[in-house]
Amino acid sequence: MFTTTALLSCLHALVLHGALARTTSPMLVQPQAPWTAGDPVKVPVILGVMSACPDAILCETVFDRVLARAAGKMDLQLTFVGTPDASVPDWGVDCKHGALECAGNVQELCAIAHAPFEQWWNFVHCQNFEGRYQVGRPETALKCAKAAGLDWENGGVGACAGASGDGKGEEGVRLLRESVRQTAAMGIEKSCTVMINGKQVCVRDGEWRECEQGHTSEDFVRQIEAEYNKLNAM
Repeated sequence: MFTTTALLSCLHALVLHGALARTTSPMLVQPQAPWTAGDPVKVPVILGVMSACPDAILCETVFDRVLARAAGKMDLQLTFVGTPDASVPDWGVDCKHGALECAGNVQELCAIAHAPFEQWWNFVHCQNFEGRYQVGRPETALKCAKAAGLDWENGGVGACAGASGDGKGEEGVRLLRESVRQTAAMGIEKSCTVMINGKQVCVRDGEWRECEQGHTSEDFVRQIEAEYNKLNAM
């Protein structure tokens, strides 16, 4: 049987929970009043990549280890390196490693657009595991969608990338063109380029270059944690 004190404690907890629910907005990143429970700000991390580039595959493997230690402190995204070229059939983008890479870029962008992080990241790694010369092939995309738990037919990814997996879907091609433009606007030219909180911190181009604070997973974790502390005034 509840005592009066216990009942009052429960009512107080319910009122407090309701207040927190009303004042917390996970979609907005802005300063919170002292009495508001706001989510901490995650560090934006961007990898400038090409889906069939060996440097990108290595870089994404390194960041898999980074995520194991700092997933809760970072917001990881991919942006794709290419050259707008209206003369290129199907995509209007010149991809360094050929048409299959353009298709692979589209497939990965569509997974990013229509799936939760864990699923699209697993999709990317599955493509990488199949090998750079298999990236972009329809059979690879469909196989990796199944392995990553993506609903290709009904989840939006297939409609975006092309139902057959050819990477020529209208939405996916638009996403590729937009990504290539945004990548250039950020000053990213090489795959793989690592940006942490808006700053270029490292490039993998045949070898690691311009990595003043190191290029191991531990180095990237340290940099992310430092930026996280700054963003959250810790």
